[in-house]
Amino acid sequence: MLRSSWCLRASALAFFVAVPFAVLPSSGAFAHCYVGARFFPATLAVDDPCVADELSLPTVSWSKTGDVPPANEWDVSAELSKRITEDFGISIGDTWTQIHQPGSPTLAGFSNLETTLQYQLLKDNTHELAMLLGLIVDWGGTGATNSGIGRSYSTLTPTYYFGKGFGDLLDDAGWLRAFAVTGQIGYQIPTTSYDLMQNTFNPQVLVYGGSVQYSMPYLKSEIQDYQLPDFINHLIPIVEAKFQTPVANNFGNSFVTTGMVNPGVIWVGSSFQVGLEATVPVNRASGTGVGFLGQVHLYLDDMFPSTIGQPLLGSNTTTAARKISF
Repeated sequence: MLRSSWCLRASALAFFVAVPFAVLPSSGAFAHCYVGARFFPATLAVDDPCVADELSLPTVSWSKTGDVPPANEWDVSAELSKRITEDFGISIGDTWTQIHQPGSPTLAGFSNLETTLQYQLLKDNTHELAMLLGLIVDWGGTGATNSGIGRSYSTLTPTYYFGKGFGDLLDDAGWLRAFAVTGQIGYQIPTTSYDLMQNTFNPQVLVYGGSVQYSMPYLKSEIQDYQLPDFINHLIPIVEAKFQTPVANNFGNSFVTTGMVNPGVIWVGSSFQVGLEATVPVNRASGTGVGFLGQVHLYLDDMFPSTIGQPLLGSNTTTAARKISF
């Protein structure tokens, strides 16, 4: 089982990386998550509301669990997103986890392989509004089930995403127009209601969250240039939050909501971004103390605009790639 799960993971990653190089259209397309003049960065805890060609490598987090005594948990993950058409995309990702609790053996291994299908419902440039539908699949048996990191069953999570910039406010709103919000809400459904390995019921879970962000690049390019240092003009201060609430099939398990609130900042470049956030648990069940979350994120559509940064099918030949203005 362990060898087969590693083979499945390696095959899936190899296929997903190789396919973009097999089809090399030469036309232009919009870069990452632009809606009118608004750029939504790739957020660290929740997803942005656009299909895109992107690579998160790596995303690293450290936190302390809510166990007694608390365990130190490290997570290192990678995710590749690829547009199939202008409005349809797919992503694949995986996470390596290490958990060390004093007095107990260290647990380490990969979680289950995760894929997401996404369809762009709407991009309203005038109102800086984006909507996206997704289906997240966590593939059971592809992770380190023997160490308790992976799970033996799969989960399906239909998810709705949105993003709204406030650039359409009246000009009198001034600097307030640089604010934006994003959000997501999903319903996680396990493929089996009972986990034989853990001898527990598998609950259905409401997964939801969002972000409030302030775009310094938008402030400079669309509202007023205050002649701030160049480093400041690349920043997007942000507060993210993500929660999980068990809602059904939860016999014998807790209905307590768990989650994190993450204040931080994203530095945005022309072809990549770097983000760093603190992770603050909302209750003891979510963890203890303050951890951190960091990410390096690459914009493949800006790095390789005529090759792997293009949709595989039906790319738009009439629009050139957009760049972030600083």
